[in-house]
Amino acid sequence: MKDHAGTICEPDEQIERDKFVGDRADSPTAGSSIDAFGRTVDYLRVSVTDRCNERCLYCMPEGYKGWAQRDDHLSADEIVRSVEAATVLGFRKFRVTGGEPLIRRDILEILERIWALPGTQTLGLSTNGTRVAALAESLKRAGVRSLNVSLDALEPATYRAITGGDVVQVLAGIDAAAAEGFEIIKLNCVLLRGLNETEFEPLIAYAGERNLPLRFIELMPLTQGNVLSDPRFLPVHELLGRLSRRGRLEALRDYRPGNGPARYYEFNAAWLSHPATLGFIGALTTEHFCATCNKLRLTADGKLRPCLGRHGEIDLRSILRGGGDIAGAFQEAVANKPESHEFLSTYNPGRPMIAIGG
Repeated sequence: MKDHAGTICEPDEQIERDKFVGDRADSPTAGSSIDAFGRTVDYLRVSVTDRCNERCLYCMPEGYKGWAQRDDHLSADEIVRSVEAATVLGFRKFRVTGGEPLIRRDILEILERIWALPGTQTLGLSTNGTRVAALAESLKRAGVRSLNVSLDALEPATYRAITGGDVVQVLAGIDAAAAEGFEIIKLNCVLLRGLNETEFEPLIAYAGERNLPLRFIELMPLTQGNVLSDPRFLPVHELLGRLSRRGRLEALRDYRPGNGPARYYEFNAAWLSHPATLGFIGALTTEHFCATCNKLRLTADGKLRPCLGRHGEIDLRSILRGGGDIAGAFQEAVANKPESHEFLSTYNPGRPMIAIGG
């Protein structure tokens, strides 16, 4: 059996190691990153590329060419140095994102090195799933414990219209990940009125049969401005209303697979062969959505971003390459973390989602 650092250990030793890593009671800095609103900030989403082999409507605007600036991307060493500095401040939860992180050639090295850091408690990966089938075993061995897989439709033509990709590859990736026994596999579906509404029930049935949490996510203003006026915008409460008329929803108040803001329900219906666990992420319509936010974001070009829905960033790349205070930059980002996003007021996308990191 592999332990946290990748060495061989006996099962009983592994249990004690996992307990130790999870508690981190010995660390004098654990929990030290408290923002101005009393939230413990211990979760870093690390984007390793703004390139992708799909072109999702809600993520990459038509004509986006940010990926052309190749020298902007942090190296593997710079990414790991950044994460290591974060662990010193009490960060314990890390998720590697993109773009599509699996198109980066050194992705396994990056994951292995992050997982080997003594302060790392959880390591996740967000992916479109198209390359997971070939890499599932290697990802598990590198330390990845949870996968978030985008799945906006099951019907091939609908999936291609939204993403430009091939859903068959994604489904093969999900099957391969399930066979490898990742601790958590979550499916993500962006709500797009008029585009994938007929897919919601098939997706629910698919997730229920495989006992995988399925999360429905509201469209956010990350490729354009006011999405509330976009005819494609569909609020989570509307879908909740629809489902309540098609079956029974029971709130799972203590259920939290991972570190995200979803609110979870168990959904049962006569037309389902298995109940489904459904999460709803309504950044624009859920009251107090940011109240428990515990994350910072590191973009592929080295900017520390305290909030997805505000433009403030700290240039960590210049600090990394100039020999500056990396930990100090994280402390500044935590101190600058706002109480809430600006999606409903003055926010206009300066950089699209693919450039910030999913």
